[in-house]
Order: sequence, then structure tokens, then C-alpha cells
Amino acid sequence: MRKANVFLFDRLVGRLIETNEGKCQFEYDADYRHISEAEPISPTMPFQDEPYCSDELLPFFDGLIPEGWLLDIAEETWKLNPRDRFGLLLACCRSSIGAVSVREVKDGEE
Repeated sequence: MRKANVFLFDRLVGRLIETNEGKCQFEYDADYRHISEAEPISPTMPFQDEPYCSDELLPFFDGLIPEGWLLDIAEETWKLNPRDRFGLLLACCRSSIGAVSVREVKDGEE
């Protein structure tokens, strides 16, 4: 199982998990949801009580992964599997150009 913290403008907003079966789940952080200036990471992912679940990487997160020549450079430089979308997200979106960043949580960290 792989896990990542999701940040919006460097504020923790939720957690993304990939199960050993390759399913993906995102859940907003309860503390974040209760602050007055909280906003969803995307209009397509409004706040909800239950986690967002998918059999593959959720479309919003898949859209954060670079494309074209930039993806080619990342795959070659870091020896990434182009079919491992969660791995690409973890490697390429630690400090994204946009407001959302995704940082891997290693075993033993939380």
C-alpha cells in the first residue's frame, strides 16, 4: 500500500491511498474541512463525508501528472514505469507548479 499527503497551498487537505490491489482512495482531512477558509482541491471533488474511491488513480490526480516531453524526461531520469500512474504522481507532483502538491508518506510516517 502506498500513501500520500495532499496539500493545497502547502496546507494539508487530505490523504491519498493506493491499495495493494491498485485501487485508489482520497479523503479530506477532518481538521481541514472544519476551518472557515477551507476549499475543495477541485470543483469535481467537493467535500463529502465518505472517501472518493476508484479502481484506478482518480482523474483529478491523474491530471496532475505531466505529459509529453516533460513526462518522458521524468520517466528516463528517475527510471519510472510509465504504467505506474500512482508512482508517477508521487515522483512528479511533490512540488507542482499549481496549488496542489502530493507528497509520499513512507512506512512508519504519518
